[in-house]
Amino acid sequence: MKIYLDDDCVAGRLIPALRQAGHDVRTPAEAGLAGAHDALHLWQAIREGRSLLSRNYTDFEPINLLVQESKGRHSGILMIRHDDPKKRRMKSHDIVRALRKLETAGAPIANEYIVLNHWQ
Repeated sequence: MKIYLDDDCVAGRLIPALRQAGHDVRTPAEAGLAGAHDALHLWQAIREGRSLLSRNYTDFEPINLLVQESKGRHSGILMIRHDDPKKRRMKSHDIVRALRKLETAGAPIANEYIVLNHWQ
């Protein structure tokens, strides 16, 4: 089995035991994601076609429910970044204007992650 381990499964004897049993194991450190958010670990597992192994059910159960409910798709994720320089911080009217520009341009929104700051 191809397995991606969450950070909480990398210590101890689990990795050598899984590999000795013939499993193809990938760790977050090997993927450059040690300490990353759980959603990124799931993303990496999906990208690599691996089952994710974790002890962190309190985080992965709702993530799983979200993916199941959305049937692996979503209607778009629109982000407002606050880490940009102050001149790029968006007020309510900036957000409305960016949405209008996005719609007017006919840009695809479904299944997209869009930073509205770029549409000011």
